[in-house]
Amino acid sequence: MKKPRIFAMSFASVYPLYIQKVERKGRTKAEVDEIIFWLTGYDQKALQNVLEQKVDFETFFEQAPEMNSNVGLITGVICGYRVEDIEDKLMQQIRYLDKLIDELAKGKAMDKILRKA
Repeated sequence: MKKPRIFAMSFASVYPLYIQKVERKGRTKAEVDEIIFWLTGYDQKALQNVLEQKVDFETFFEQAPEMNSNVGLITGVICGYRVEDIEDKLMQQIRYLDKLIDELAKGKAMDKILRKA
């Protein structure tokens, strides 16, 4: 079966689009980074390295230091799919990130986005 095209896309090509999306709504690059750090365990240096190396989404998530243990709390619809029902693990991880960025752009508070009590 052919892999979805997004798996081979470089994370560095999509990252600026995440930033543009949230900045149009008055949010910041720092908040996008905070979401990425929370979700994947990357830190600023590791994220910068990923961006410079232009790794694809598959590698980005495979090499993520540690996916957050609260990812199961991320629910809802993104791109027409319920994120909690996506069977392909990599696609689900990509959609988790999309969902969190979408919540940021919609003005949701960071403590809610990061599923803090």
